[in-house]
Amino acid sequence: MERFYPIGTPGEPWTDADAAAWFAARTIERSYHDEVVAKLDALRTADGFDLTQYGALPLDEERYPLMAMTLTAGDPSAPWAVITGGVHGYETSGVQGAIRFLEVAAHTYRDRLNIFVAPCVSPWGYEVINRWNPNCVDPNRSFRPDGRSEEAAQLMAAVPAGVDVVVHLDLHETTDSDETEFRPAVAARDGTAYTPGVIPDGFYTVGDTENPQPEFQAAIIAGVEAVTHIAPADEHGQIIGADVAGRGVINYPNRELGLCAGMTGARFTTTTEVYPDSPHATAEQCIEAQVAAVSAGLDFAVAAGT
Repeated sequence: MERFYPIGTPGEPWTDADAAAWFAARTIERSYHDEVVAKLDALRTADGFDLTQYGALPLDEERYPLMAMTLTAGDPSAPWAVITGGVHGYETSGVQGAIRFLEVAAHTYRDRLNIFVAPCVSPWGYEVINRWNPNCVDPNRSFRPDGRSEEAAQLMAAVPAGVDVVVHLDLHETTDSDETEFRPAVAARDGTAYTPGVIPDGFYTVGDTENPQPEFQAAIIAGVEAVTHIAPADEHGQIIGADVAGRGVINYPNRELGLCAGMTGARFTTTTEVYPDSPHATAEQCIEAQVAAVSAGLDFAVAAGT
């Protein structure tokens, strides 16, 4: 029997009342202030770090300020790197990995790169541990001029304009809840059938179909492999329904889908995907895998002559 989501009518898109019922059922499960803002505040006085608020969520502007950290290179003409986490608020290691990178590794690139880091793009999603924003919209399908995500629109406006962004790493997770909650919710919201999928066990990256950069993706895979295992292809040679383009690598059309990794037009882009529900990985390994991915990606971009 086909599983059906507990909100809405099978086969019919959600009404405004259905969306309101979904929002009302969300509960706060952790603190964005304590787990994100306070950690960024602690870095505020570090040499070269500039913490700014680039916006706020209209839902509660005081509770949900949108924060970014910039590390300015000694050479103002140095190229830029953009690192984003928490576009999907429930993907914890993306948020904490971006912060950990700031804490332990960002300063090592100061002479080579300007770095812009938005660790938690979707703070309400972080607190309720959910993929969507309060309006039942997936921010990571909204990085386009007509997108309906306040989180995406405010981030796009915040990325430094008129600069040479050469590398953009967007930090994500693929979780078991993608199958138990989020994909069924999408099907219910849109009035479509839910077709079960398979969650890969391990880390993988998503490159851009229009600009895949296989050597860059391979360098990230090699860097992460020292920390956690890489997702194998399934029996169809795929990962989450996409053909494998290299070990642990698939490609999506970033701009067509409105993905965050496509918003900067950088030469090197990737979406990292950690698997936190694996019996072979801990939460700490997942955070360290994100740091390893960022470091490997930045190292490759620098060596490529950015």
